[in-house]
Amino acid sequence: MGTWLVPADLLARSRFQVSPLNETVAALTLLDATGSRGGSLGVPWQRAFHASHREAYADMLAADPVRAALPGNLWRPRRGRSAGWMADFLTLPPLGAGASFEDELAQLRTWDDARMRREIRALRPGPLPAPLERPGLREAVADVLRWVWTATVAADWPRRRRVLEADIVSRTRRLATQGWAGVVPTLSRRMEWKGGGHLQINSYDLPARDLSGARELSFVPVHSNGQWVSWELPHRFAIVYPVTGAQAPVDRAQAGGLARLVGANRARVLDLLDEPRSTTQLAALTGLPLGAVGNHLRVLLDAGAVLRRRSGREVLYWRTALGDDLVAAGQ
Repeated sequence: MGTWLVPADLLARSRFQVSPLNETVAALTLLDATGSRGGSLGVPWQRAFHASHREAYADMLAADPVRAALPGNLWRPRRGRSAGWMADFLTLPPLGAGASFEDELAQLRTWDDARMRREIRALRPGPLPAPLERPGLREAVADVLRWVWTATVAADWPRRRRVLEADIVSRTRRLATQGWAGVVPTLSRRMEWKGGGHLQINSYDLPARDLSGARELSFVPVHSNGQWVSWELPHRFAIVYPVTGAQAPVDRAQAGGLARLVGANRARVLDLLDEPRSTTQLAALTGLPLGAVGNHLRVLLDAGAVLRRRSGREVLYWRTALGDDLVAAGQ
């Protein structure tokens, strides 16, 4: 599955979009990162996320024997320099704008226990753990995903979504100026647009897959270390990639800047950052000079109330969880 042959009309219809379910799967991979996947937690927010939720995650698994047997059997581990991959029933393609977590999870109904067992055996040849031979495998997988969403992602979803949407704005602007050859390599170091409709999606030496019969191709950012692909054959395909500008925890030094967060104009700027906006947009919406908006944004950045990332010639700003709390407290 190293290369996809993507027709021009499918590429023209492709789109970037957020996915609650794929974000949940990304969170699941981080929770299990020091377990069967052998993954790394390379940045502080990932270690903080893991430490905050790992104990409750382990307790949830231990409460049911089928759930307890799932870690270590939902993905093929890395083998030498070859990356592993996840079970197809975890990598479900997104449903599009407005789809909820439950909407996307409902796609799991197309899988029954027997089909899931065949998929797991393909990942890890050999006898399955006895609990996975029992009825209720699909329900156990759904329960794990639903717990991860509810316990670790849902409350943070508005802020996460803004980070993901900012990434999408940046990628689409790059696409307009540099084309897919300029965008694809930024999604993953293993991806490359080779021209002639050939999209390299990973380093595996496998026959190219022809997507000429596909109807949808989506690009989905998530808070994750890794990149994966998903499909619902033969019509829907997706590439999931690590978001740039991921979560940034607020430390004590940042929190000390909150004493400076006073004044009506600064509050107006923060209130407008419920979605990614540029300095120019903020100046137009508030009527403030560009220099004044820039000063307010610097204070908000120092306080840890906003994040930023470059998008072409502009820099986009959006609220962090701390910024959300400040706005909510002021209402």
